[in-house]
Amino acid sequence: MPKISKETELQTVITTFEMTPGTCQDLLDALTDAYDQFISKQPGFIAAGLHVNDAQTRIANYSQWRRREDFQAMLRSEEMRERNRKINQLCRSFEPVMYDVMQAYD
Repeated sequence: MPKISKETELQTVITTFEMTPGTCQDLLDALTDAYDQFISKQPGFIAAGLHVNDAQTRIANYSQWRRREDFQAMLRSEEMRERNRKINQLCRSFEPVMYDVMQAYD
């Protein structure tokens, strides 16, 4: 499970996906498979969470990596490039953005 703390030196990536309610479950299945079979096994992977909004028109993905380069290497791998081509067909758009944690509240 992701742990949000400004004291850590982790790379945080938040990716948002836009889709229709009709493709939400298919996209969630594709993302779950990607994490189960590939992403979670990559060097530097720490944790992730998938979140779906009530209308099933957005998925937010929060992931943590040891280093920025670990995330970039996973994203540039041939397997992930192939998976992203399929994921792209299931949604209107998606955008991974790297963030630094500035504050965290319990």
